[in-house]
Amino acid sequence: MAAKKRLWEPFTKSLMDEVHRWGCMKQTGVSLKYMMEFGSRPTDRNLLISAQFLHKELPIRIARRAIELESLPYGLSEKPAVLKVRDWYLDSFRDVRSFPDIKDMNDEKEFTQMIKAVKVRHNNVVPMMALGVQQLKKGMDLKIMYEDLDEIHQFLDRFYMSRIGIRMLIGQHVELHNPNPPPHCVGYIHTRMSPVEVARNASEDARSLCLREYGSAPDINIYGDPSFTF
Repeated sequence: MAAKKRLWEPFTKSLMDEVHRWGCMKQTGVSLKYMMEFGSRPTDRNLLISAQFLHKELPIRIARRAIELESLPYGLSEKPAVLKVRDWYLDSFRDVRSFPDIKDMNDEKEFTQMIKAVKVRHNNVVPMMALGVQQLKKGMDLKIMYEDLDEIHQFLDRFYMSRIGIRMLIGQHVELHNPNPPPHCVGYIHTRMSPVEVARNASEDARSLCLREYGSAPDINIYGDPSFTF
């Protein structure tokens, strides 16, 4: 109980009660197909509906992550880097929940700017969580091998998948405001994405990192149909 009190100390009890209330609510799944169909007509009405949906959906997803960050095994929740990530989620929850109901396009535009800022706030979540795990490993009993810590692996898998979902929802809504979308794109969704091109870009990034760190990098062959897209 004392540890939990210390973890939540910078935030008011009323905020934390609200986080736990929203974290118990059921989140709504959204398919890529629906996002494409909805986003293919970014009218004012659709943008307003999208913003109203996010106004209710984002607090649920953000609250769930904040709650999970307070109860991680092996004392991971108390590592400084993890506390910083938790603070980002609590700040974002407070920002979204304090935004009034969205009734017209002026409200929608202000809301869109606010969730853009939320997305930027969370840009460094992945390296910060990695730092938290490093901080945990430094003080860990050597008898406990990190590879054996299934609970932490499972948490990180869930956490990063949920993060992708939150960023996709925000990014898709924001991108629908782009007056000059890239060819073959519906918001964030590329309708003619080439796996060969993605693999080529990823391998070139990996090779450049290897060259910078080690002075050499293996050649990489990519097999596949360069004309195939989906």
